[in-house]
Amino acid sequence: MIDPKNVEQVLNELRAKLPGGFAQDVEKNLRAGLKAALGKLDLVTREELDVQAAVLARTRARLEELEKTVAELEKTLLKK
Repeated sequence: MIDPKNVEQVLNELRAKLPGGFAQDVEKNLRAGLKAALGKLDLVTREELDVQAAVLARTRARLEELEKTVAELEKTLLKK
């Protein structure tokens, strides 16, 4: 993931090395380009990720229960 601190560091270096108006134009264009590139990515929020992780955990637990039940039924059927 892109660390915002790194982006700010690059922008600060540009501000220091480029003339005032030009640096602002470059920064504006870089921010717009970065925003457009990030907008094209298929990203989810932390909340959505946490919800899906919880769903997955419940599904795994249920699967384990069902596997145990099937194993017990198989044992019962094999004994007959």
